[in-house]
Amino acid sequence: MDTDLKRLLSPSLSLLSLASLTPNEYEVIIEDENIKSIDYSEPADLVGITVNVDTAKRAYEISKRFREKGVKVILGGIHVSASPEESKKHSDSICIGEGIYVWNDVLKDLKTGNLKRIYCRKNNSERYELPTMNWEFINRNNYLYTNIITASKGCPYCCDFCYNSCEYIDKQYKMRNMADLVNEIERHETKHIMFIDDNLIGNIEWTKKLLRHIKHLNLSWNGAVSANIGNHPELLDMMKETGCKSLFIGFETINNASLMNVNKKQNRAESYEKTIKEIHEREIMINASIVFGFDNDHSNVFSQTVTWLVENKISTMTAHILTPYPGTVLFKKLEKEKRIISYDWNLYNTSNVVFKPRHMTEDELYNGYIWAYNQFYSLQNIFKRIPDAKNQIAPYLLFNLFYRKYGKITCQMTKFGLLNKIGKLARKLSYNIN
Repeated sequence: MDTDLKRLLSPSLSLLSLASLTPNEYEVIIEDENIKSIDYSEPADLVGITVNVDTAKRAYEISKRFREKGVKVILGGIHVSASPEESKKHSDSICIGEGIYVWNDVLKDLKTGNLKRIYCRKNNSERYELPTMNWEFINRNNYLYTNIITASKGCPYCCDFCYNSCEYIDKQYKMRNMADLVNEIERHETKHIMFIDDNLIGNIEWTKKLLRHIKHLNLSWNGAVSANIGNHPELLDMMKETGCKSLFIGFETINNASLMNVNKKQNRAESYEKTIKEIHEREIMINASIVFGFDNDHSNVFSQTVTWLVENKISTMTAHILTPYPGTVLFKKLEKEKRIISYDWNLYNTSNVVFKPRHMTEDELYNGYIWAYNQFYSLQNIFKRIPDAKNQIAPYLLFNLFYRKYGKITCQMTKFGLLNKIGKLARKLSYNIN
């Protein structure tokens, strides 16, 4: 369901933030294997690798190769924070939690030859400090979008299938200094911004403050919010006034029993349609996150969900097979019930079945997931879902046709170094932004 476009959407802000924090006395090279092969011959004193669960095996291979050459390796990222004992076996050092708070300590210890096995700092401040990003460390032309912003960190909710339920994760929702945040937005020198926060409305009053501060910038922007956004019509008004064009929302399922079973208390299926109506009335598109495979799901969940999505004219859907990430409450529950059928982390990308579903077979879950994607993005349903607002039609068709339906064709253009130009063209066609 995805193409190489997904891997090339944007660079890693985690690596860029650490590079930007590093004093000038050090030379920093960012390697992105999505872009090109790693140069193992490059002399290095320290290699830092950010690790997701489905890249863990590859990260450990890279680490081993550098360590065999005598190079020190530190691993960080969400998988390391969730599974520190595993990660320690494959590195000289690990970072649990946010690397920006310990990076200077890492460098000092490296310099004195006293690199610690574990770096961890739980910051209790509500402010989320990020360094001024130095974009010279990467080639923007290699990515579809680099106009990405992190305004806040974390999420106030603790759903069982989310990393926020892990023991080692700092669960406090933290917001950045407003002046620094607005300054970073202005430095991007574009009127189109993508907020990549887990939940941009984790603190409603702070979000309103943010919108008041960016209103004068005349932006077009996109972001991700929780499904309780419908409870805040005043905030939706402000979003429209400040240029919000689309919202990614974790509806997950239209079954309330499933929502309660995974502790997703902020969602109420009976309020979804009202929320959708409120958002559409403000000419904002919706990208719905949908998960299949909950314990209350039966084989009819796929057709019911697609029908509901089409009837409500949901602009785009990102579907997932329920995946028990290591360290989460869901993983511990399924492991205790002996329902985990694979520990191959490569498969933990929400596109594979790695556990025994309760009311269907593994094949039924996988095939139903594929069927739902094919049905939702069929030409017939794409045209059924065309937005009522005329200014939404261009971005809607661009995403549905050229990213999803015919993404493999679009992806061929990436071979000619045109990715960033494609992004700029899409921005121009969608929002008339240069």
